Amino acid sequence: MIVVTGATGGLGSATVEYLLERVPAERIGVSVRDVTKARSLADRGVRVRQGSYEDPAGLRDAFEGAEQVLLVSGNDPAADIAAQHRNAIEAAVAAGARRVLYTSQQGAVPGNPYPPTEFHLATEAFLAESGVAWTALRNAAYGPLEQVLGPWQRTGVIAQPEDGPVPYVDRAEVAEGIAALLAGDRSLDGPVDLTAAKAITFVDAAAIATELTGRTIERVVLDDEQWVADQIAAGFPEQMARLLLTFYQASREGYLAEASPVLTELLGREPSSVADRLAADIG
Repeated sequence: MIVVTGATGGLGSATVEYLLERVPAERIGVSVRDVTKARSLADRGVRVRQGSYEDPAGLRDAFEGAEQVLLVSGNDPAADIAAQHRNAIEAAVAAGARRVLYTSQQGAVPGNPYPPTEFHLATEAFLAESGVAWTALRNAAYGPLEQVLGPWQRTGVIAQPEDGPVPYVDRAEVAEGIAALLAGDRSLDGPVDLTAAKAITFVDAAAIATELTGRTIERVVLDDEQWVADQIAAGFPEQMARLLLTFYQASREGYLAEASPVLTELLGREPSSVADRLAADIG
């Protein structure tokens, strides 16, 4: 059995949907905080059990019979996420799982200024000490492009802090690749990057947007603190603005620059490019 945590969230739910295309529903289990939100999965034959990273006993029950467990990383800024992940890893081992897969992040190396790096590194260390086979899926940035590019369609300007190359990837394709790995005969050990085929900068994105729209889209580099102040003035919480700023800092320091062929291999095709995704947004 393959058990997926966080199966009512964005990445987890998409992964389950792709799994259902590849393996019988009775081979899939999910661990969710609220089983009522997974009723549609239960109706399709997926085993649904309640489990949360704060409840090790519940997790052991949710993971019962699992050969593989996919741990979708937590994101509660008020929680000790590393400790929660350790609970989940220990529960998976106690349940007899032969492999634990974890959704980490690209650039999860010491020195990366992006704060989530710390709990991803801690979780990967727990996995390495667990005694079972493990895979850390270091996903490239997969959020909506407007989140990092800003409202360029309205303003005609990509006005953001200094950046660096990033192989931005589509979340649905990350989920599809993870499902292919879970359902297939191939195993990947340790950290592996799941990225688009090419890393781009905001200068590149502006050129792509210009070509797609026929308008001149400019790239304007803003001072870090001025950008934060602008975000706050627009109603964005300061804590979130400063977190996103560290992502830009990590990119310009080169922590996110490497593109990997692994996702291409798992999908059997090249992942969507930024040009593809911008064209879809415009359309």
